[in-house]
Amino acid sequence: MAGVDPVDGAAAPDQYGIVGHPIKHSWSPFIHGVFAKQTLQNLVYRLFDVEPADFEKTVPGLFASGVRGLNVTVPHKQAAARIATEKTERATRARAVNTLVLRADGSVLGDNTDGAGLVNDLEINLRLSLRNMRVLMLGAGGAARGVMGPLLERELFELTVANRTPERAEALCAQFFEAGKVASCGFADIPGPAYDLIINATSASLHGQMPELATGLVGKHTLCYDMAYGRGPTPFTTWAEAQQAGMVCKGWGMLVEQAAASFELWRGLYPDTKPVLQLLEPYR
Repeated sequence: MAGVDPVDGAAAPDQYGIVGHPIKHSWSPFIHGVFAKQTLQNLVYRLFDVEPADFEKTVPGLFASGVRGLNVTVPHKQAAARIATEKTERATRARAVNTLVLRADGSVLGDNTDGAGLVNDLEINLRLSLRNMRVLMLGAGGAARGVMGPLLERELFELTVANRTPERAEALCAQFFEAGKVASCGFADIPGPAYDLIINATSASLHGQMPELATGLVGKHTLCYDMAYGRGPTPFTTWAEAQQAGMVCKGWGMLVEQAAASFELWRGLYPDTKPVLQLLEPYR
């Protein structure tokens, strides 16, 4: 419960925030601020810029100071998994945590809402039925690992993971072989025909590069989804448009939906994400 402000006796807002480095670019305070107003929740949400060397000593201090929950972004998601007293199954599989919840007994629950955010954006906002889809994931790093479990739960026909280093894709698929039909390959060896869904989980959009891919991977029915978000086109969306993909999207919806899943963990309410997506439209 919220505390009481000693000055005027009003209930002090509950404290939440996001930890990252750098962090000033984050949209999370805006998103959670809209969620709080919409659901009439008395809370504040702040940015905490914490360097990697300080993360594991800073977060316990934040909780001791009254913070009740934290989002965690790069480069701290693996360190957050070490701080969590208990982890959800999806966080354990992802080997990374993006949401920390301080519970009444002082224990800390770690969860990963990235995969749920992606699936909700695809199914709810983009009205995609994932069942029996052939899906191609580009990249085999932390971003890919964080969403593979929830994707495979949707009973895909197959999920192929392609990476610059094929061995890394193979190792990732080995962690999920019991969850569904998975395959791995290098970028140069991606099998056809055209996929139903191609997800970019590489850092290509951040570094202005796109791996060389064969033609024929994209059809007029293909949705190309870049997990990165920001203003204007990315190397991946530019490539997808050139391949005449049926639909091309960036990760704004995933950003909002994973935030909503975190908000539900903290407050017990899943907010309506559509108003936030509409407010973000000019920036997409």
